[in-house]
Order: sequence, then C-alpha cells, then structure tokens
Amino acid sequence: MDRGKLESIISKGVDFEIKDILTRGWETFRVNSMMHIGFTFLLMFVQFLFTFFMEDYLFIFTIFLAPALVTGFYLIANRISQQEFFDFPDYFHGFRYWLAVIIVNLISSILVVLGIFLFVIPAIYLLVSYMFCLLFTVFGGFEFWTSMELSRRLVSTNWFKFFLFGLVLLLINLAGILTLGVGLLFTIPWSYFSVYVLFEELTRDAVIVNSTSDDDHS
Repeated sequence: MDRGKLESIISKGVDFEIKDILTRGWETFRVNSMMHIGFTFLLMFVQFLFTFFMEDYLFIFTIFLAPALVTGFYLIANRISQQEFFDFPDYFHGFRYWLAVIIVNLISSILVVLGIFLFVIPAIYLLVSYMFCLLFTVFGGFEFWTSMELSRRLVSTNWFKFFLFGLVLLLINLAGILTLGVGLLFTIPWSYFSVYVLFEELTRDAVIVNSTSDDDHS
C-alpha cells in the first residue's frame, strides 16, 4: 500500500453505510459458504478443546494460533474479492504471516487490557480503533506499530460510526450464540468478511497493485 495515499485518506476522513457493508459481507460469505462454515467449525472445535480440556494451555490458542486463523478469513475474503480460486488449505495461509500477526495482535490486546485498568472507555476506544491492525499488517506489509497507528487514525476519523458497526457485529454474533451456538458458524465468517469488505472499501485508493492476494500484499 502507498503510505502517502493512506495519509491522504485519513486526512480527508471516511464514511460508509453499515447496511451496505454487511450486505456485501454476506454476499462474500455466500461464495462457497459450506467451506467457510467448515473452517469456522474447525476453529470453534479447536478453541473448545483448549477451553475445556487444556485450560492451562488456552494461551497457546489465544496468542499463537487464533491470530493466524482469523487472518485466514481475511485472505479468503481477498481472494473472493479478486475473483480468485481458493480451496480449504488456503484458510491456513495466515500462518505465512504468523510472527507478524502474533506481534500486532498481542501488543494491541495488551494496550486494550491496560485501557481497562485506566477505566473502560479507553479500552473501548482502542478495541474499536485497532479493528484493522491485522489487515494493515497483512495487506499493507507494515510493521506492528505502524499498522496499529494507521488503524487507530483511520477509525478515529469517524470513530462512532465504526463503534456502531462493531456493535452491530457483536449483536449478530450474540444472536448466533442464542441458537445454541450453531448460528456462529454463519455469523463469525460473515463478521470477518464484513470487516474485510469495509477495509477494502476504505483503502482501495491506496493499493499499489491490482491484486492484494496473500502472495502479493504490497
């Protein structure tokens, strides 16, 4: 991504329609939806195993596995956006960025936790502001602090709108939980795809090349 163009986007500010982003996120989910459901089931199953049978090692999943697995959703969304072929192993390409996504996820999470100790409001602010830090790391190729700051500054141009967007995603996933958790197989990928759609929409003008696939993320 072109840093100068990103700075221009941030300086101008951003806006978006939540309904439109969610609709496009759902359309992304509908492309080979059974494969998305299968990967989500696998992710949930692994988390279940760690939570209930390896509780003392849950940190392994949270710190070392989850960031790369979540990145898989974004990489698949990118392939769908570029109308590129993808298969089930492609969900695991997030591990190609393993160290980078671990670092940015860990540091941003630590800052959010520190925000909780400084009262809840700073934590909420940072939680929303760091919405795109993984995406800037993977598709922008930036190091962790630059990714976090670009995400924070971009979101801060219209923070309350992003907060509402995040709140809607939270409510969607709560509805998934209320269906005995089965609905999460749909709402989790839908949520991540919607975040990707929003990121792509806002940063489109800063992309240097036509394709931002996981093989070329400059």
